[in-house]
Amino acid sequence: MFWSPRHRFAGLAGFQAMFSQQHTDDEYQKLVWRLNPPRVVVDNDSCENATVFKVDSSNRHCILLEVVQLLTDLELNIHKAYISSDGGWFMDVFHVTDTFGKKVTSEETIRNIEETIGFSHQCSQTVGVQSVARHTIIELVGTDRPGLMSEICALLVNMNCNVVSAELWTQCMRVACVLYITDEITLGPITDSTRLGKIKESLSKVLNGDPTSKCARMDFARSVTHTERRLHQIMYADRDYERVEEECWDFDGKITIESCAEKGYSVVSVESRNRSKLLFDTICTLIDMEYVVFHATIDTDGLIALQEYYIRHIDGRMLDSAAERRRVSQCLRAAINRRVTQVLYSFLH
Repeated sequence: MFWSPRHRFAGLAGFQAMFSQQHTDDEYQKLVWRLNPPRVVVDNDSCENATVFKVDSSNRHCILLEVVQLLTDLELNIHKAYISSDGGWFMDVFHVTDTFGKKVTSEETIRNIEETIGFSHQCSQTVGVQSVARHTIIELVGTDRPGLMSEICALLVNMNCNVVSAELWTQCMRVACVLYITDEITLGPITDSTRLGKIKESLSKVLNGDPTSKCARMDFARSVTHTERRLHQIMYADRDYERVEEECWDFDGKITIESCAEKGYSVVSVESRNRSKLLFDTICTLIDMEYVVFHATIDTDGLIALQEYYIRHIDGRMLDSAAERRRVSQCLRAAINRRVTQVLYSFLH
């Protein structure tokens, strides 16, 4: 078909109109957020054994993960949760205790929760993402082997780098790692592209040092994502969920996915052994797979944790196919196993 200038203009005008509408919708959503700031209610009276945090605000994508991530980072244990974010409003209730199993009475902790949720509500950044400022961040994934982390740190020290911190997870003989480094002299981020290229080349050789090694990857991060969330993303991209079922131990739990056609939801039920940060790992996985949690009930008050999520894909679809349901089940199992593996790794290495 021959496109005349009139047709091209019409196509351009249509694109501009669509872009303008999207921009208008974003600005309207920001206005709604500002007019409806989050309200955090702290209740130490209604429950005998836990502090009840009630959070309600206008809804937006990832706000659930922000709240759970915050509570987890403060080392609070979530025993029960009731989540509802259908429509334009977000209303959640969390029963939490501190690291000693006591109610949360620290005014500093409570103020931190109130201020952080309020700030993240006003901020338009993606959850857990900040600009790189103080460190150079290295992300890598490859085949695990004894002494790998020692080799990596020794190499960086020899290249006049200061390793500020590092966190790694292993699963099915694969390792994912996030390292924060600075220049040995300036104690700031390394910005020289030639030097960064040499670091990348040297680390890649270390990662591929095992001739039986599968694909290894190493790169520098352009932004700071919450470290544990980033490790989930790296291992998910490495498709560890396929190896968990094929090569690793059985999952100690049960995952079922059913349809609630009359309401238009898929219902994901997870029964597993209880442990710390379990809720964060599950919700992080669902969000990064581009699913939206509309309702959920969580009960981790005991040795067995029960989680039930009413979800849809971000485009509004239910989990239509058996293949999609199987993939979600695989990914949740892998996410739950990752942190268990990390605990074993700490003892074994």
